[in-house]
Amino acid sequence: MSVKFVAAPVTGVGVGLRTPHYRQFLEQRPAVAWLEVHTENYLQQGGWDSHVLEQLRPDYPISLHGVGLGLGSARGFSPAHLQRVRALVERVQPSLVSEHLCWSAVGDRQLNDLLPITLDQAALDLLCARVHQVQDVLQRQILLENVSTYLRYHQDAMSEAEFLAALVARTGCALLLDVNNLYVNQCNHGEDARAALAAIAPGTVGEIHLAGHLVTPQAVIDHHGAPVSEAVWELYQLALQRFGAVPTLIEWDTDIPPLEVLLGDAHKAATWQQRHVASTLLAPPRTAAPLAQELAPLANSQQVFATALFDVAHTPQALALFKGEQTQHRLALYRGNLTVNWHKTLASAYPVIRQLVGEEFFDGLARAYGQAWPSSDPDLNCFGAHYARFLRSFPHVADLPYLADMAELEWALHRAHYAPAAVALTASDLAALVPEQLDLLALQLAPCCTLLAPAWTVLEAWRAHQPDSGVAAHAPLAGQEYGLVCRPRWQAQLLCISPAQHAALSVLPGGATLGEALDAAFACDEAFDVTSALQQWLTCGIFVRIER
Repeated sequence: MSVKFVAAPVTGVGVGLRTPHYRQFLEQRPAVAWLEVHTENYLQQGGWDSHVLEQLRPDYPISLHGVGLGLGSARGFSPAHLQRVRALVERVQPSLVSEHLCWSAVGDRQLNDLLPITLDQAALDLLCARVHQVQDVLQRQILLENVSTYLRYHQDAMSEAEFLAALVARTGCALLLDVNNLYVNQCNHGEDARAALAAIAPGTVGEIHLAGHLVTPQAVIDHHGAPVSEAVWELYQLALQRFGAVPTLIEWDTDIPPLEVLLGDAHKAATWQQRHVASTLLAPPRTAAPLAQELAPLANSQQVFATALFDVAHTPQALALFKGEQTQHRLALYRGNLTVNWHKTLASAYPVIRQLVGEEFFDGLARAYGQAWPSSDPDLNCFGAHYARFLRSFPHVADLPYLADMAELEWALHRAHYAPAAVALTASDLAALVPEQLDLLALQLAPCCTLLAPAWTVLEAWRAHQPDSGVAAHAPLAGQEYGLVCRPRWQAQLLCISPAQHAALSVLPGGATLGEALDAAFACDEAFDVTSALQQWLTCGIFVRIER
């Protein structure tokens, strides 16, 4: 009988769980009150990230912090993505679930950024309806975070603090108060962060974020890549006086330092906390919040904003939406975020292509791909799915015909990392069958597996580009290769296989039996070594365990 996992309460100061610190957490279990993870990194029901989270959640309370719902998107909110979040919440049973007060989509185009909402009644009505929807689907209270912004709209009719207060009162959600974002907005818009703190009612804040920022001539940027500034520490002390010792997180997402640096800031925050935990997670009864106004004006302004991010020719129409100074420069910051996200996401999935074409050309490819295949999923890990198709038809890489084959290989490795976990067939499972059953056995490849048959030597070239390969990096040549991407022990691997092995495995997705697969192998190579091939396949866990 399985034991239901019960979420531990969140108190004290936590840190964000980031990939560079996985191994240290797994091996040492550092002393920290709780961990926050970004929801969209764990939506797949398998892969190394999910495995690490499963290992750590019995020892640390977990907070799921989303960046993809885009609750303020007038047209483009994804119920399908919400269902994926619901499945993750049910699987992880986190102590806290939070999202951002922003919009991020128009129609089926995902901008994958935390874009500023208008602070008016239409946006408030929409947000209230969306928060009700999310809380009803998740069957729990959520926290909404105030975001840093570089632009404010002419049509704003209330302050951000007034907007947040109304949202809490109408939906029963709580606030995730990002103190650094209050300070960033104070610098960018001349707003008063202290007045904002005073306008937020005690008992409505369920969590606080602390992070670093970057000062530029055009704006202060919330980049989460530096220590918490003294000005933000001072605001944090005021927040503690007003809201009590609510759970506090140290955020650091770029230029991630050694874990000891984060733990040092966590210790500093803990020294400011009071000894008691304020009872802040209030959940008043939900009431219906129908939309009071037509959403067309809100949707149109978001469409204008989004269009200008993709096409600079539409900049004047977008600038007319905003008030204040340096609006053109600050709109460019959002446009830069879009292209930087494209570049970072593709660089993570396609590191060898990046090496083959060079940084400058790769950046140009990322921009062209983002324009041709805009993100359609709030999960950025899915963004590069059409890259091989794009490269096959992009005229500027016609003299590099091997790139598309390399992209198919690298995407298979990328997706193997996130593929759902599956119990693998073992030699013992086969041994339990009588010989007559073996021939009729229908095998299924594990979800992480992809068969490859490129027309260029991309497998050999990919291996040459790996660290410590001992082989000089080189471009692929014309020539047939056969490969299999799999994931034994959580690490995606590329296996070079024989034509006969490829022939055998290729028929399995169509429902072929083991006997039919072996017939296909022998038709390709009469000397096919069955024993050696089966041993390799079982060792790498490429088959799903037989259910009987």
